[in-house]
Amino acid sequence: MTEPMGHGVKQRALITMTPEEVDTFLHERRPMTLATFNHDGTIHAVGMWYGFLEGCVAFETKAKAQKALNLARDPRLTCMAEDGDYYEELRGVELVGTAETVTEPDRMWELGVNLYERYYGAYSEELKPFVEMMLHKRVVLKVKVQRTVSWDHRKLGLPSTRPA
Repeated sequence: MTEPMGHGVKQRALITMTPEEVDTFLHERRPMTLATFNHDGTIHAVGMWYGFLEGCVAFETKAKAQKALNLARDPRLTCMAEDGDYYEELRGVELVGTAETVTEPDRMWELGVNLYERYYGAYSEELKPFVEMMLHKRVVLKVKVQRTVSWDHRKLGLPSTRPA
């Protein structure tokens, strides 16, 4: 007798995204949760807008923000972006790795423009003061991924549980 899906059948291989699907998902406009370790070992998790620096996920934050202080002490982090309101729609990507703190102005500028375009629209030279203000007294946290975990429950082909 065959057991129904979800009852003993391993579904991990069925719902894992391909590298291309992960890339497409991460390039969609959404926030990402960034988790770091506090000084006492507890987790500090915050929702962040993110962009890309040198092909890697990256964040900008105040230099004295808790997440920046945590990563200066312990560079390990986990990030997660997710989507879906119902089980059969859930999809997401978890990135586990370390952070590189970037303070070089040219590299910070690259992320600043990328963030502006991802969340606000096309960048032009008249917007330069806005991006400069956005990066003032800030650092960039570039994610160096060691492990990627992904899931896309839409691949299971389950019936919708959305209310009619």
